[in-house]
Amino acid sequence: MKNVIISIKGLQGTDEEGNDIELVTDGLYAYSTERVDFEYMESELTGMEGTRTQFAVEGDQVMITRQGTVNMQMPFKAGEKYYFVYDTPYGNMTMGVDTKSVLSKFDESGGELCVRYIMDLGNAMVSRNSFEINIREA
Repeated sequence: MKNVIISIKGLQGTDEEGNDIELVTDGLYAYSTERVDFEYMESELTGMEGTRTQFAVEGDQVMITRQGTVNMQMPFKAGEKYYFVYDTPYGNMTMGVDTKSVLSKFDESGGELCVRYIMDLGNAMVSRNSFEINIREA
């Protein structure tokens, strides 16, 4: 894994309102023709300080794993809906993630990942979300 700069732009909201978040952080990156892995530590800005976030990208599938103050494994694949357990300091909940699109372009130097999805709790929509991640060599 090599040192990189990871820029993340996220949007989370309902049809009426949305919240944007932008984060630029140091991270680690590994590239192969079959799989891309990268990770970073969350900050106060995201509300998950002390949590390591890891991404594994294989083709049109993405797995986000968080370990620390919150714990989860959230899978994404365009056109698919998955359920996962979101473990927080306040308790566990089962969430649904309905992935609308996954676009990625990576090489040895870094790349980009864009995912659009809908989150639900008990089959009731919680929010429409997207994130765009740009990775470049440090």
